[in-house]
Amino acid sequence: MKKIAIIATLILSMAVVFMGCKDKRNPGTVYMPDMAYSRAYESYAARDSSLFTTDPANAGHKIFYNNLSPAGTIKRGELFPFSVPNDSNGLINLSALVKNPLEPLNGKELEEAGRLFNINCAICHGAKGENNGPLAAKIGGVKSIIATSPGYSDGRIFFVTEYGQLNMGSYASQLSREQRWRIVQYIRTLEPKTVPVATTAVKMDSAVVKK
Repeated sequence: MKKIAIIATLILSMAVVFMGCKDKRNPGTVYMPDMAYSRAYESYAARDSSLFTTDPANAGHKIFYNNLSPAGTIKRGELFPFSVPNDSNGLINLSALVKNPLEPLNGKELEEAGRLFNINCAICHGAKGENNGPLAAKIGGVKSIIATSPGYSDGRIFFVTEYGQLNMGSYASQLSREQRWRIVQYIRTLEPKTVPVATTAVKMDSAVVKK
């Protein structure tokens, strides 16, 4: 009887060990499944197509869920949206009202902004914004940044990165808002420094000429 109890204990112990070590991600037995597995739906998790639909026209027959974030929300760490409309009034007038929301660049931020500029902008505009990048001649119509940007507000330059202009496409999908505002700041560092006009003092004769 004692031997049978010992053998049974050994077999049970070995079974527990093998069941526990089989697959850490998929245990053989779950004591409290509601605690082990969340019933909350992840944004991009696969769903039962017999219950859920992403087609608004089918919303009355199934549970409609389009995997999009709620309206008015922004990604964590993202800057507020650029709400200027993509039209001539937005380009010329409304963009000028938008200020750069970032603090001035420091050493590391300036280096990173320069790297982003060289990757995304210099290929056409050139490393110094002089419209002499490798693709400038092939595309044609590439503007000199340093010749035009001094007359533009930060908001207008950002407008171009948001929507594109002429032969230049939008960079809203390639760069975050913060990265594009950093590039605007970097462009300011490329602009020629204005030299104050020298004034020569004219000495007036202190003598009074009497008639």
